[in-house]
Amino acid sequence: MPDEDEGKKSGSKVDWRAAKDKVVGLIAGIARWIGLIFALILVMHVIFVVGDANPENGIVTFARDWSETLSVGFKDLFAPADPKLSVLVNYGIAALFWLVVSSIVAKIIRRVGGAG
Repeated sequence: MPDEDEGKKSGSKVDWRAAKDKVVGLIAGIARWIGLIFALILVMHVIFVVGDANPENGIVTFARDWSETLSVGFKDLFAPADPKLSVLVNYGIAALFWLVVSSIVAKIIRRVGGAG
């Protein structure tokens, strides 16, 4: 006598739409976190410069080195006489840039991916 459950599926269906939405949401979240981390490094650099941190410290060196790359053209946008003010304004604008860009990229990922 054949088993009654033999012709039936296991009953567990995969909701591919929900899985896709989760993956799209994850990718969008990663984009936001990357922008947040970039902005945080720039803000750390501003704090270290304005606060006269020890330039030989490893954390200060790390923030300074990465900030040069992450400033994407903003590091000499304004040229006030005070070098600390220059760092505050220019690197602050770069930090805001990364926050805005990562937010826009995350929204585009969600829209293109259909998650919302």
